[in-house]
Amino acid sequence: MAQHYFTGDPAAAHRPGVVQVVLGDRHFECATDSGVFSASRLDPGTRVLLDTVPPPPPEGQLLDLGTGYGPIALAMAARAPGATVWAVDVNNRALELCAANAERAGLANVRCVPPDDPGLPARFAGLWSNPPIRIGKAALHGLLASWLARLAPGARAYLVVQRNLGADSLHRWLDGQGWPATRIASRAGYRVLEVTAP
Repeated sequence: MAQHYFTGDPAAAHRPGVVQVVLGDRHFECATDSGVFSASRLDPGTRVLLDTVPPPPPEGQLLDLGTGYGPIALAMAARAPGATVWAVDVNNRALELCAANAERAGLANVRCVPPDDPGLPARFAGLWSNPPIRIGKAALHGLLASWLARLAPGARAYLVVQRNLGADSLHRWLDGQGWPATRIASRAGYRVLEVTAP
C-alpha cells in the first residue's frame, strides 16, 4: 500500500531537495525530502494562501496545521516575530525539515511538534492551514473541528482548499457547524476561506 505524506514515519527512501519559497515580502530556502507534502515545489494552494491572507496577529500563539517542511510556519513567524508559531504535523520527517528550515531562516519563534505534544497551548490567536484533504472527508472534518475549537474567541483561521477537491462543500460544512466562513480569495482553482471563532 502506498504511503502518504500524512504517515508518521514515511518509509520512502530519502531524496533530499531544496525549494525556494519566494514571497512578496520574504524569501526562504527550504530543505525538502521524499515522503513529505509537495516536496519538489511550493504547493500552488500554499502559494495562494500566503499571497492572499492578511498579516497574522503580531503576538500570541499561532498555529500552522499540517506544516509539512514549513513554508506557512516560516511566513507566519517572519511576519509576526512577536508571536510563537506552532508547526504541527503527524509526519516526523516533515517536522525535522521544518525545524531545520526555521533555524536556517533565523526564526527562533517556531516550534515544530506532533499533534499530541503536551506543550501545545490550549488556545490559539490564529490558524493558517493547507489542510490534508486526502485523508478523507470524515477525518478532515474531525481534524478541523478539534483544532478550530482551540481558537480564542474572535480569532481567525485561514484555510486553502482546491475547488475541485471540495472547497465549497467544506465552506457549507463550516457554516453549518457554527464556524462562520467567508471566501476571501479564489485563484488558480483554489479557495481561501476565513473562519471566525464564535
